Order: sequence, then structure tokens, then C-alpha cells
Amino acid sequence: MYNSKITGLGFYVPEHIVTNDDLSKLMDTDDEWIQERTGIKQRHWIPEGSEDTSAVMGAKAAKIAIERAGLTKDDIDFIVFATLSPDYYFPGCGVQIQDMLDMPTIGAIDVRNQCSGFIYALSTADQFIKTGMYKNVLVIGAEYHSNGLDKSTRGRGVSVIFGDGAGACVLSQTEDNTKGILSSHLHSQGKHADKLIVASPSIKHWVPEILASKEEDISYFPYMDGTFVFKNAVVRFSEVIMEGLNTNKINPDDIDLFIPHQANLRISQFIQKKFGWRNDQVYNNIMEYGNTTAASIVIALTEAWEKGKVKEDDIVVLAAFGSGFTWGSVIIRW
Repeated sequence: MYNSKITGLGFYVPEHIVTNDDLSKLMDTDDEWIQERTGIKQRHWIPEGSEDTSAVMGAKAAKIAIERAGLTKDDIDFIVFATLSPDYYFPGCGVQIQDMLDMPTIGAIDVRNQCSGFIYALSTADQFIKTGMYKNVLVIGAEYHSNGLDKSTRGRGVSVIFGDGAGACVLSQTEDNTKGILSSHLHSQGKHADKLIVASPSIKHWVPEILASKEEDISYFPYMDGTFVFKNAVVRFSEVIMEGLNTNKINPDDIDLFIPHQANLRISQFIQKKFGWRNDQVYNNIMEYGNTTAASIVIALTEAWEKGKVKEDDIVVLAAFGSGFTWGSVIIRW
């Protein structure tokens, strides 16, 4: 059986920056309120009139990742695209990438696991490579949140959190079983699906109801029971990190870098304190980008790698928790 390793990384975010002070002009909030609860200072939002969408941003990030892998578009065997904000209800963004990058008629799938999307997508790609089916898989996480948020005071508890952006990696086959992805661990608990949800649109609430919906119908905006999500997140994060470390007989002290899904800086800080990790062992960038959901881990991983914080033989732990509920971890020896 083969192993898989990340050979190329890239990310893209819109140039347009929205600060907390900018949001205070749209809703009853302020910089102190947002930073105290989330750690976020600013986020990138796609401006009106831009060509950017989840697929377009994903394609831009993918081009960088493929080039850094030393490959061409024709070397990619398969596409896995993670997003909760696809350009269309269907088809998915994966096939758009195949077209946008003028690739051969390779397969493409979309992963709809929200905040855990990139972890699930990376794990899926890893299995394709380990079985020998594919040699190079393009994995993308991209989100266009800003166009679907309730930017009034009513929605401030959710809307201040999210940013737009995309990240991508190329996962390639290697015969060195000591390097690359060592293991991945995935979980779900659907009974809490309504604690972090966008209830519409759906087949149940389809076009006639959208057209007839009244102003007070907020089912089309994200809803989150923040306290409940936080309490579950800190437990599941810890469990799935330990599951990965125990599987590979790695002590928490031995990890070189932990990159969590950038959901909330307070969650990351809680996990860091629980494991006793130093600041240089944890990478957070939610302060600058907000929560970019399926894109957050790969954007952070790319940025950390660009800054030289990920080096040969480093043990890197990726972990996420989010809507579904779903959660997971990936253990990598770089």
C-alpha cells in the first residue's frame, strides 16, 4: 500500500477587507465585542461586482498549489472539493474546477461537511492514493459566506464570524510509509444538526416558499447555538486529537504544529491550554481571515508553510469540529 504526502499548497482570499469597525456601521456591535467573543479583527469578503465565487477562488488557489507541487493540470488524477457554499445547488464545484483549469475528463466529487470539510476531503483523497487508484489528487476548500449572511443586528452573533476564501493542496503518492499522512479519524453526531444549520433552501423549502417567504423568515440565514457548539467543540477536539496521537504512539509534547479549524480563537486557546502547548506549537490566523469554514485549515496550513513554520519531519496535527455535528483529525509527518 502507498502513502500520500502534501506536495503543493496554495490559497486565495479577496482583497476586500472588512474590519470590525466596518461591521459596526451595519449592526449594533463593536470591535471589543467581536474580539472578546471570537478573537477576530477582520475578514475578507468578496465585494459586489467581483467575479469571485467559491469555485473561482478554488481554481485560483489550485493553480498555485499545482505549480508549487511541480506538476501541471494534466498530472492531476482526481478532484475533491469541500464547501458549504457551492456556486449552484447542483452541480458541485468540483466539476467546475475541471472545466476552469481545462483538465482532462478526470473524476470530481464535492464534500459537504462544512467546518470539517477539508479534513474529510483530505482523508478521502488519502484513501484513493493509498489504494493505488490515483497518484495526484487536488483537494480544495473554498467558501463564499458573505453573500448569505444576515448583516443586521439580528444576525450579528453569526455574521461577524465568517470570511470568504479558498485553499488547495496537491496530495501525491509516495512509497515512503514514514512520511505524509499517517492516519485520519472521522466522526459525526447528527442528532445535534439543528444547533448549527442553514435550514433553507432545501427540497422541503424549495422555490415556491423562497418566492413567498416573508421578511421574518430567517431560515435562509445561518443559525448557531453558540454556547452549545462551544461546549461540544472543546470535548470533540480533544478526543479526536488524542485518537490520532494514540494511534501513532505520539505524545502531545512531540507534535511540532497544531492547526485547528479556525472557528473561534477561544476554542483554539482552550485546546492549547488543555494540551499544554506553547504558542509556537499552535497556528491561528482567524484574527485576519475570520472563519472560512472548509477553507480555514488549508489556508492556515499554507500560510504556516510559507512562513517556514512547517519543516521536514515535523509532526503536524490538523483537527476540526463543526456543523453536523462532524469532527475529525489528520496526523502528518512532513
